[in-house]
Amino acid sequence: MPITGGMTAAWPTVHAADDVPLDTPRVPAREAAERELSRPMYHENDPNPLQHALDSFWDWVGRVFDSASGAAPGGTVGLVVVAVVVVALAGALWWRLGTPQRALTTSASPFDDRTRSSAEHRSTAEKHAAAGLWNQAVQERMRAIVRSLEERTLLDPRPGRTADEAAVEAGLPLPGHADELRAAARTFDDVTYGGRTADQRAYQRLKDLDTSLERAKPRLSDAAPGTAG
Repeated sequence: MPITGGMTAAWPTVHAADDVPLDTPRVPAREAAERELSRPMYHENDPNPLQHALDSFWDWVGRVFDSASGAAPGGTVGLVVVAVVVVALAGALWWRLGTPQRALTTSASPFDDRTRSSAEHRSTAEKHAAAGLWNQAVQERMRAIVRSLEERTLLDPRPGRTADEAAVEAGLPLPGHADELRAAARTFDDVTYGGRTADQRAYQRLKDLDTSLERAKPRLSDAAPGTAG
């Protein structure tokens, strides 16, 4: 094609190398790109596997909340209301049932390895009650009851005796308090092994029972061996 004065520009001829095709097929081109991008120099700043997993998790949480906010009545406001209701229900269950603990199939001895008198257990129970630690107060008051019955020889001292066993055995010489003793043992087991939370009323019931037992006259024929006539 003429440019000036009738002269024709001569363009150099470019020859492609024999081993570099001008049109690369799609599949080999993708494979070549993947090989290139897999080189370490392109991944020096990639997050570690833990960070990648956390990022994926939070992305998933974000998508869940986005979906929930669109589906809940009132959009985001409705989602907030639902969340508040769920938290309130969880709090109510925790307050009613106490901190979950692994339930034991059998009761264990109410006592530890230390030997203390009933007066010492009562004193410790009162200190816990004054501090509002009702679970510990109930436990110590039940220990005071059992130790007091042993001191009066209405129960024979026996390592490993459970609260339930003590209640049943003590109900023989004290039949008028048998039901209260079994109820006290259940309260002790509930707060010690069942994850229940005691309150002031529960402690007061055991304290009243302890006082009543101190004044109770046993039926000596059913007392523990060694009881004086």
